[in-house]
Amino acid sequence: MESNEIYAPLRTSTDGDQPENAERDVSASGAEDEAHGAIERSEKHTGDDHDDFDEHGHETEAEDDMYCDSDNPTERLDRAFARDFAVEDASEVTREPAVLAGTKVVAPGKAAKAAPVWIDLFEPDASELRAIESRFGIEVPTREEMQEIELSSRLYDEDGALFMTVTVLNKAATDDPESIAVTFIMVKKTLITLRYADPIPFKTFSRRVKRSPGLASSADAVLLGLLEQIVDRLADIMEIAVADLEKISNAVFSKEGNRPDQDHHDNLRRIGRAGNLASKAKDSLLNLNRMALFLNTQARFKKDAKARLKTLSRDILSITEHANFVANKVTFLLDATLGMINLEQNNIIKIFSVAAAAFLPPTLIASIYGMNFQFMPELHWEFGYPLAIALMVLSAVGPLWYFKRKGWL
Repeated sequence: MESNEIYAPLRTSTDGDQPENAERDVSASGAEDEAHGAIERSEKHTGDDHDDFDEHGHETEAEDDMYCDSDNPTERLDRAFARDFAVEDASEVTREPAVLAGTKVVAPGKAAKAAPVWIDLFEPDASELRAIESRFGIEVPTREEMQEIELSSRLYDEDGALFMTVTVLNKAATDDPESIAVTFIMVKKTLITLRYADPIPFKTFSRRVKRSPGLASSADAVLLGLLEQIVDRLADIMEIAVADLEKISNAVFSKEGNRPDQDHHDNLRRIGRAGNLASKAKDSLLNLNRMALFLNTQARFKKDAKARLKTLSRDILSITEHANFVANKVTFLLDATLGMINLEQNNIIKIFSVAAAAFLPPTLIASIYGMNFQFMPELHWEFGYPLAIALMVLSAVGPLWYFKRKGWL
């Protein structure tokens, strides 16, 4: 379980005057710095060797729970979201409990005074969900409710809070891609994301925010950034799928691909995987398009956000058309591969049919002279046996010559 809180970047008039190495100084607990731009992280450690500190910076026993000494769920969550940062001084290394604020490290409790722009709940437990519900006065959807497909259960407004659940493609580069449900909750100036998997777009956007804190200037900016990252990932997946289908097409229609010993099982598996990816991508794009239309109806988004939503909708439509092309290409290649398999099977059956037709007359001759009649003149003839052998050879060679002349062999 891991949960992150990201705050808007810190903006002060003295930031430009501070030296570069001063951006990682730890402020005193009585500092007057505003707690913006903070990233709070909590991790539940099980069996790992680490040092724990209380809210005053004193070391506690390793076996103490991070939620101890408080019955208030909000305080428990705030304490859980505090992470230890090691700050390297010019002469020595000190360890104090602190949170990262933009490019600054501030004292504990300062960042919690500001409303975070993004709270990322990754596989949260029941206590974290209760704390979030108590902190923001909302009811977080359960994991079962996130799987519901009806539109009213995925996109709705509840007491001013927007609840949006979309399907995101995960593990696309593996043999077992999956579609996961991710819920976005917009409550006042905070975006809450609830997920039970770790898709690549979330990892990529988190790294981008660490490099450029301005991407998390507001909850709206974070939401649009995440959606754009998801759409970009879907575009990359479609590009990879098209490239793989081109390789399959060359293998199916090339002369080397039509060898009798060619095994089409691998091609069929690759085609099926590409079709599965296209299907899951189209499902995700459908959900994203509905979410974009839902966000366009909200008055909270300003002109710039509306323009980004419009661009996002165009990108979704263009990638959807590309996904449809991939699906049609998959259908074509599947039919072509199955047609190639049928041709090979027909060639095999044709060989057996020709062999049966060629050896039918010799079998007939052998059957006639194998009958045990009392009076068969050829049986007592001196040249009867050589004549029977010659007739059988001629009756076998004759049909084979005819089939070869007709081009059936």
